[in-house]
Amino acid sequence: MVAKPPPPISTASAAALLVIYTLFYVVPFYLSSTTRPSRTLSRDAPSVIRARVASVSLTCVVCSLITLVILTSQGRATYGEALHSMGYWPLGLAETGKSLLLTAILFGGPLFETLIVDGGWRRWFSLQPVSGLFSEWIAWRNIVAGPFTEEVLFRSASVPLMLVAQTSITRTIFLSPVIFGLAHFHHFYEFRVTHPHEPVVTGLLRSLLQFSYTSLFGAYATFLFLRTGSLLAIFVVHAFCNIMGLPRLWGRVEPSSNDDDAEVNDDRIGGKARLKKPEASIFWSVIYYVLLVGGAVAWWQNLSALTASGNALDQRIMDDTMHILAH
Repeated sequence: MVAKPPPPISTASAAALLVIYTLFYVVPFYLSSTTRPSRTLSRDAPSVIRARVASVSLTCVVCSLITLVILTSQGRATYGEALHSMGYWPLGLAETGKSLLLTAILFGGPLFETLIVDGGWRRWFSLQPVSGLFSEWIAWRNIVAGPFTEEVLFRSASVPLMLVAQTSITRTIFLSPVIFGLAHFHHFYEFRVTHPHEPVVTGLLRSLLQFSYTSLFGAYATFLFLRTGSLLAIFVVHAFCNIMGLPRLWGRVEPSSNDDDAEVNDDRIGGKARLKKPEASIFWSVIYYVLLVGGAVAWWQNLSALTASGNALDQRIMDDTMHILAH
């Protein structure tokens, strides 16, 4: 019987590399006055966004090359196999569509609120959100540059290291996202700098909330990546989730007070027309919460079918998912 060769790196080494990758991603933000926020320079300033996007793009290239070298070292994988492990090929167009559909099902309630209650369908019909990506730096960072570079670094360049280390699927899904979540803790420092009069506990609670939902999303994105083998799929899902934001879990559903959607009241204050929101309906709240709960149930029921792919990065993820859903 031929002994199975040991993995080129251990799980501990893979996790250490993930931490190093995270430092490469975040630390450069604070090494230059161009990218370092201050009381007079916000992280949302166009100059800061441009410089940070350039920085993280370089980090992604360097870290991806390191992962590629590790995967192909000593002939353990061809470059084609390594690129597949990193989610670059095949692109996975079908997997992208199914993953987006699955995530949209989960966000059934928020989609109803955004598109119907808030009238967002009008903006999407006129492609305003798409045009905004190319005219607003904040939108470009949040919807394109941020999701893409984060998925390249924290999924494409990181997950294959856990797999080559023969890490269990469970640890792969839940360990790397914790590091992904910790990568966002630097926002606490930025919040303290730009909001010096806010209590420290406010910043801590804000960071803990961000850590919680980014870690949760990271686990979901890692699961999708393992199941679909597509970097494109998880980038599109990440961008969609950034657009939607955190779903409403309580409160009455009512339209937002956007001027474009508000009705004009005949009463005037100071010679100007007073705008008011359309009157809210209780049925909007009922429909929203039914869709929110129903969407979560439908998401779970379709989790296996809509993520099944012949491009899965590890057969264990296919077997484990079927076992979990069967019980």
